[in-house]
Amino acid sequence: MTLKKRALTALFWSALEQFGNQIIGFIISIILARLLLPAEFGLLAMVAVIIAIGNILIHGGLTQSLIRSGEVDNRDYSTVFYFNLFGSVVIYAITFVSAPLIADFFGQQELIPILRVLGITFIIGAFSAIQSTRLNKMMDFKTQMIVSTPSMIIGGISGILLAFYGYGVWSLVYSRIIQSTASTVQLWFHSKWQPMLVFDRERFRKHFGFGFKLMLSGLIDTIFTNAYTIIIGKFFAASQVGYYYKADGLQMLPVRSLSQIVTKITYPLFSEVQNNNVQLRGIYKRIMQMVLFFIAPTLIIMAVLGEPLFRFLFTEKWLPSVPYFQILCVGGILYPIHAYNLQILNVKGKSGLFLKLEIVKKILLVIVILISFQFGIFGLLYGSVIVSMLSFFVNTHYSGKFIDYPAWEQIKELAPIILLAMITGILVYIIDIFMVTIDAIDFVRLLIGGTVGVLSFILLAQIVKLSIFKELKIIVLKRK
Repeated sequence: MTLKKRALTALFWSALEQFGNQIIGFIISIILARLLLPAEFGLLAMVAVIIAIGNILIHGGLTQSLIRSGEVDNRDYSTVFYFNLFGSVVIYAITFVSAPLIADFFGQQELIPILRVLGITFIIGAFSAIQSTRLNKMMDFKTQMIVSTPSMIIGGISGILLAFYGYGVWSLVYSRIIQSTASTVQLWFHSKWQPMLVFDRERFRKHFGFGFKLMLSGLIDTIFTNAYTIIIGKFFAASQVGYYYKADGLQMLPVRSLSQIVTKITYPLFSEVQNNNVQLRGIYKRIMQMVLFFIAPTLIIMAVLGEPLFRFLFTEKWLPSVPYFQILCVGGILYPIHAYNLQILNVKGKSGLFLKLEIVKKILLVIVILISFQFGIFGLLYGSVIVSMLSFFVNTHYSGKFIDYPAWEQIKELAPIILLAMITGILVYIIDIFMVTIDAIDFVRLLIGGTVGVLSFILLAQIVKLSIFKELKIIVLKRK
């Protein structure tokens, strides 16, 4: 199978998996948001930060090294498998012991048992990390869909039932454990891979040498990405963390849906053409424009319709999330661009530079947080938008050097898409004001506003003859 056919096949199954799972997960989150309180989601958000940090430490970037490496065999996979398994036990033990300290930091003693129970997912996930890595390397997203979708349904239904019977935050905890267990069991069954009784020190050093830097980068990124959750959890009520958590989750829904689909494909795809800068730049450029073409108008339309959207989906009790959501949508537009620029560094084997850039960006983040924190939660959120813009320039400056695609050129090609999305947002805002004056219900406001937004953006793209829109039409219509 040619590289193009493999990429298209992978894109189909990856899209099917991501969109299917996002729809299922979204429905589950709506039901849970109606059954549970914002403060209960806030407690989970605080714990989720610790779990994310633990997972980064366990995998240590070794799985990314396996995907990047051209020649790997069962000795490589087995070696990394045992390292991950041992690391998961160590990290769980540390989490178990330090749970009281973490709870004291947030001033939430309920976090102690939650951390100790949810931390079990470290070990559960370590048992299936290599199976998932092998499927990613082979671009076998069909099998991943067969595994992930039932796991999400099982975990989601379990959480809803527990929430209905009054288990509160524990319904969220047990839901994640059940989902993780279901996924691990299925991956062992479908992947047909089993570890050898071997630990090759030489191969471990090889993968650890590359992955260790990515682990540090991932650790830094995870801590600072969740910095707002940590700070809000430390200095504000759990309900405020819940509002932020829900706003960030909804904002990231379209971003993560599309980004995860493309990222799963681009990393192995970029790796295969890593030595051909012309081809790598061409693929990167089209993917970046295509992703932004969908993300920018979606986020702006959602931001404009934030109030009816939250009230319709989650009820009145979640309306304090709306202004958080609207600000986060602005910063979220550039999120996919950050990810793809950093992938260029990874496939070029520049994990050291990757780490240095993460440190530089986090220093900028700390400076912005120290300044913006004085203005409360909204100051922090506006600061996050500034950090996103600064990070764009840092990432594109260095990654652009490797494929001769500097920041200014990327901006020049992305600006028309963002400008059209902003014009679309203004049109939707005008329409929504009219809907309010005639007392239209939330569903009607969303239906009309969303329809006007989508059609307006497509029409504007057609009028200005946007190049990526022409390519998308060719792909959809299958004609030149």
